[in-house]
Amino acid sequence: MEILTSETLGGTWGTILLPIRADESIDWARLDPALDILVAAGLDGLYAHGTAGEFHTLDEDEYDRVNELLAQRCEQGGMPFQIGASHMSAQTCLARVARARTLRPGAIQVTLPDWLPMSRGEVLRFLSRVAAVADPVPLVLYNPPHAKTQVPAELYPVIRREVHTLIGIKVAGGDAEWYARMRRHAAGIAIFVAGHDLATGRRHGAAGSYSNIAALSPVGAMAWQRTMAERPDAALDVERRIHAFFTEHVQPLQRGGYANSALDKFLAHVGDWADIGTRVRWPYASVDPALAERLRPLARERLPELFPEA
Repeated sequence: MEILTSETLGGTWGTILLPIRADESIDWARLDPALDILVAAGLDGLYAHGTAGEFHTLDEDEYDRVNELLAQRCEQGGMPFQIGASHMSAQTCLARVARARTLRPGAIQVTLPDWLPMSRGEVLRFLSRVAAVADPVPLVLYNPPHAKTQVPAELYPVIRREVHTLIGIKVAGGDAEWYARMRRHAAGIAIFVAGHDLATGRRHGAAGSYSNIAALSPVGAMAWQRTMAERPDAALDVERRIHAFFTEHVQPLQRGGYANSALDKFLAHVGDWADIGTRVRWPYASVDPALAERLRPLARERLPELFPEA
């Protein structure tokens, strides 16, 4: 697979969501057709082992099997792919990076070790060693709001100087002032923001999203992205209605304690594009699939642009 750069990394990327059986095992037979749909949806790329992929629950054999399946399907379909090698343990992360590198992904995604907060020097030490093991595959840093260590904007120029292969970051996004600060400090790094904020993000220079909207509707996420280029005001109107839908139906679940992985599977079940289900692995709680099924017609009514095949 062609190695990505900060210039070529962009767009809407979809994630592998793992169908989980009642006994906590991965239902590989249900995963196969879901992957077929994702590859056919025309996304800018696929990735494995983000938060929605429940990387934190996988043993190493499961981790490797998902990677091999992703690499095989994307190579066959000519689709760019990235592999997440994140783990709460720096040592396990490093081992995952070494194995992921052999599959020649376009980039490897990592989070910072998460049990203890890290100093700025420790952030640099971690990323430098990971980059050396991943070489020549570049890195993307996941630094979501719930990460124990939050990387300040002013540290990115230092990281960029010392870790030349860091090409992208996944962050929550922010207001116009936040984007202006990131443009100053994170120049040369592709900034990925939350999928439901992508229309606003693109206006401020964001490169793309590892997208929860692609979890809801892979084909619809790409249709919306095309609207961002062709009719940006219309795309902002879609974003406004996405936010309203999320405020009414997703944020109450989040406030109720459901983890982001459960919410992404809930969205996929609302979208009903594959047989994934809402079950997440123990000890996390799963959203009742009946709630998603009740919301399906409402989602299509309020967000028809995301369901062009409906």
